[in-house]
Amino acid sequence: MKILMIAPTPFFSDRGCHVRILEEIKTLQELNHQVTLVTYHLGKEVKNINTVRTIEIPWYKKTEAGASYHKLYLDILLILKTIECIIKEKPDIIHAHLHEGASIALAAKTILLNKTPLLLDSQGSLTKEMQDHGYLKNKAIYTLFKLIERFIEKNVTVKISSTSTPQYMPLLDAVDINKFKKKKSNLKEELNLPNHPLIVYLGVLDKYQGIDLLLETIALVTKEIKVHFLIMGYPKVEYYKKLAKKLNVEEYVTFTGRINYDLAPEYLSLGDIAISLKLSETEANGKVYNYMACSLPTIVIDNKTNREIGEGTLKYVQANKEAIKETIITLLKDQKLAKELGKNAREQVIKKHSWEKRGKQLEEIYKKCQRSR
Repeated sequence: MKILMIAPTPFFSDRGCHVRILEEIKTLQELNHQVTLVTYHLGKEVKNINTVRTIEIPWYKKTEAGASYHKLYLDILLILKTIECIIKEKPDIIHAHLHEGASIALAAKTILLNKTPLLLDSQGSLTKEMQDHGYLKNKAIYTLFKLIERFIEKNVTVKISSTSTPQYMPLLDAVDINKFKKKKSNLKEELNLPNHPLIVYLGVLDKYQGIDLLLETIALVTKEIKVHFLIMGYPKVEYYKKLAKKLNVEEYVTFTGRINYDLAPEYLSLGDIAISLKLSETEANGKVYNYMACSLPTIVIDNKTNREIGEGTLKYVQANKEAIKETIITLLKDQKLAKELGKNAREQVIKKHSWEKRGKQLEEIYKKCQRSR
């Protein structure tokens, strides 16, 4: 099957949405499908992925998540490149990531009067995600984007989501279980980490990811027990270093900045515990699969998305720093419980959340997409 995948993002940039795109492509290729990815001019080249990019825009360098006015013209360029790829590739399926990608595909299909089935691959609600990122505070603008969201969803062939969402077919995130596993790591000295238990976080650094809440919790935890925190990811590294200093916890935290996805298992393997305090209730939480695959006992916010991922193998907490503090201390003191959680988490992802299993699900979804023409 020939698949044209649209990614309105600077692929590849070592973050959640990009990991899903990458792993879907790799899995589809292993199943002998031909995938062409059309994306922005920015991003790292990935070996063995047929990537078609828009023309170079020298002044646009943004690779982190979030809205930008520049996307108004970047997406016009992406529509033009998508038209070119549809004419050249004649795909059997157009697989569009995010509502933005689906709107680009719909525009290209309309211009060409093209009837290729279109699949929307979403992280959740467009408007809810934008609110999580601090946008759509104006009621009129929110209403406009809600109408756009409904229009897109009505006009695609099939909708899938990385979380279980009404009116969407679920295709949960997953993990490369051969890549992500507990490994011996020599990074401790390189990072100048103290000889204390280590709690790791790897993901986007932003308030909606719970980083502010995490640093506030660290201020409580370190008053009661010796522990260090390795916070990995980007952007806003300098902002959070300043916040750590303001909270008097800078000596207990090491910030690494951006981590190469290929090196992520080695960095995660340094940890005794992993944590994700992502506050969004609708957006996927792909990093947790990687934590679990590395046999890490993992603390997460108690919500539907995380319950769906862990099914009892994670340690669930309310978004309350006192509750999080107590859970951290419990796991640090009860090594038997921590080891059991890590073991069960690894077994869970092998059983239910490998990309091999997702690839077969995606093939069936493509067949349904074609039958719905």
